[in-house]
Amino acid sequence: MNKLNIAFDVDDTLIIPGIAGGFDVDVPNYETISIYRFFQKQGHHMIIWSGGGVDYARRWADKLGLEPNEIIIKEKNESIDIAFDDCDVDLAKVNIKVKRLNNNIDRSEWNKHEA
Repeated sequence: MNKLNIAFDVDDTLIIPGIAGGFDVDVPNYETISIYRFFQKQGHHMIIWSGGGVDYARRWADKLGLEPNEIIIKEKNESIDIAFDDCDVDLAKVNIKVKRLNNNIDRSEWNKHEA
């Protein structure tokens, strides 16, 4: 079996922001995490990335108990086979859009935590 390079974004993909879920804190997106674990059990090269940077992605990987092969900053990368993200992106060979919870909620204030 060929090993795929599979990347998962953090915000609105691996986690649901508290502002979108009506919570005081960000919470795990268990549906997406189960997909992550499926691919990982198949032996694929797992990547967690974020536009918020490597440290931010690492913190969430640790909090979620995920053990990726790599943690990198989110950017277009020709070596990524599949990318999971909540936005329409062109970052990998195949880009899969994860449905956002409460997409009509303004996330601009919440997104400032990434800076």
